[in-house]
Amino acid sequence: MGRPDPAATLERPIQAAPELTTGVVVATHNRRERVLATLDRLAELQPEAPVVVVDNGSRDDTATHVRRRHPRIELIPLSRNIGAAARTIGARALAVPLVAISDDDSWWAAGALRRAAQLFARRPQLGLIAARILVGEEERLDPTCEDMRRSPLPRDPGLPGPAVLGFVACGSIVRRSAFLGVGGFHPRLGLGGEEHLLALDLASAGWELAYVDDVVAHHHPAEGGRSARSRVQRRNALWTLWLRRRLPSAIRHTARIARVARTGGQAGALSAAARGLPWILRERRPVPTSVERAAQLLEG
Repeated sequence: MGRPDPAATLERPIQAAPELTTGVVVATHNRRERVLATLDRLAELQPEAPVVVVDNGSRDDTATHVRRRHPRIELIPLSRNIGAAARTIGARALAVPLVAISDDDSWWAAGALRRAAQLFARRPQLGLIAARILVGEEERLDPTCEDMRRSPLPRDPGLPGPAVLGFVACGSIVRRSAFLGVGGFHPRLGLGGEEHLLALDLASAGWELAYVDDVVAHHHPAEGGRSARSRVQRRNALWTLWLRRRLPSAIRHTARIARVARTGGQAGALSAAARGLPWILRERRPVPTSVERAAQLLEG
């Protein structure tokens, strides 16, 4: 039997026990041993959270091994790799108000999901929490988290941490209604800088995003593939600019990214971005003035 198409998502949402407020979505692709180790870690969470694994067209028999080792976990096998959009499919399958995102090499610390649930309950307009991410065996702080700690955005006294306009996907917890309400991760962006577009869309819809230091995730990334990921990140940065930013900002930052890409030997990222212009012009929806100002403030 062939694998289902990505569009063929579950019709029946997964039911969580009444006391559980958060589910976990894990997207994976050809990293069987890593995802199995991550699922082992997630199984230790107390209370146990419902987990959905979306297998992005793996060819290493990931699905068989996940079913064998974690039979209670819901598995959604896709026929091809759709990148970050797999997380959106996983979120649709969960019948809980909050969705924690894990990659196949990241997991949540004890108590993190419970703490996040408390904060979301107190703040109905909170759409996303960006967690403190500890990287590798040495548990060094992810540099992005340090930037979010120092966010220059105005902070509402009731917000549980600094206001942000970006996040690292594998250390984020979203309000499911907010996430799905803006369409989740854009299906064209794949993996690499896909978070910024979602952050802009959440903020444009009126949701708050906050960095919270005492919600903790662990990330043990594999080495390699950095050059390819960098090209995708530059392409996605350009696409995000032209999809959402006001024209003066889009032009200014496009020129800057183009200079960096050429000097760094990544002109291919520019041509890849240019090929997206037809659909970008169809989908372009500039952010509200307030969100544009916040983006400019972050850019110094």
